Amino acid sequence: MTHSAQLSQLIQNELPSLIAIRHDLHTHPEIGLNETRTSKVIQRELHSAGIKFQSGLGGGTGVIAQLPGVGDKSIGLRADIDALPIIEETGLSYSSQSPGIMHACGHDGHTTILIGVARVLAKLAKIAPLPRPVTLLFQPAEENLGGATRMIADGCLTGLLGPSISEIYGLHCWPWLAVNSVGVRNGPLLASTDYFSITVHGRGSHAAWPHLSHDPVIAMAAIITALQTVVSRNTDPNDAVVVSVCVVMAGHAFNVIPQDGALEGTIRTLNEQVRANTIKRIEEIVDHAARMHGCTADVKISAGCPPTVNHPTATDAVRRAALQIPAAQLVEMENPFMGGEDFAFYGKQIPASFFLLGIQDPSRPSMPALHHPSFNFNDDAISTGIEAFCRLAISDS
Repeated sequence: MTHSAQLSQLIQNELPSLIAIRHDLHTHPEIGLNETRTSKVIQRELHSAGIKFQSGLGGGTGVIAQLPGVGDKSIGLRADIDALPIIEETGLSYSSQSPGIMHACGHDGHTTILIGVARVLAKLAKIAPLPRPVTLLFQPAEENLGGATRMIADGCLTGLLGPSISEIYGLHCWPWLAVNSVGVRNGPLLASTDYFSITVHGRGSHAAWPHLSHDPVIAMAAIITALQTVVSRNTDPNDAVVVSVCVVMAGHAFNVIPQDGALEGTIRTLNEQVRANTIKRIEEIVDHAARMHGCTADVKISAGCPPTVNHPTATDAVRRAALQIPAAQLVEMENPFMGGEDFAFYGKQIPASFFLLGIQDPSRPSMPALHHPSFNFNDDAISTGIEAFCRLAISDS
């Protein structure tokens, strides 16, 4: 019997215990770089499946495992394992027991799926050799803490346990797609996620004598308004750009014009040239708008993730895998999304494809979005996630 013929039944056999693991992970969420318990659960499951692994990676809690196969190049499959600093409001029987922390982005589901992949592939490997080695990356700190770059720096792509990874795949649950849908797109799927902070320096005064001030609040208002022209007047309408000012801070008294003020926000773009041009224009606009009001401004841009760009050959492999799953529906995503993912860093090194796993219950018209305090991963999507990864792993191409 072929690997493919036994795959669905093996997955079904594992589902009850995998759902229990998912609920356990949801009950005990951990913030990035502190996923100690989560890492131990992963290591326990890998050890139980007889899979070679190495822990202590990516800042201390990451785990990499490899199943042997034919050939000298490995396929990589990645899951993120961290939670978010959000107070859970789901009311679930397995709600978070970690105050102020919850799995509001589905990483408990992602981790469970990759554990399921490990179990199923280990069983398949006992029947016949896998067509190529398979490397499993359980990555910490996806939520803005550099987990992917830490794993790369630790050598997770370049033969840490065996053959180096020649292509890599990741998934993310998607509450806007029907459960068991697999969403794919060539090229940009998700945006870069840069952070900016602006400090405006002026001259304070009593509010009754504004002519004696260089009012940073007025300068900040001008900066906020002018920044919108980066999108409306400095960007080709065919290129997507987001510049959002999300934090405004100035002053402590109703009758005092403050000395300084601060702005913080995010920049989202879908390609590196637009990203560079946007940052340059922001710096110019902030400087000129501040000086126009007699103030000065310091701009700090902190680079986040680059755009998540799917390699066409790797994405075709996802399409083929999805079409082999009886319960799945392949969905071509017409447009990219302006959220970000640090999976993008892997794609800067080797061919990569990141796909979307639908989790929306068809009996409900909508469900809470990612990062919402009422969000919960849909267990009905676990089997499709496992099968998609497994079919990628056992494909001969």
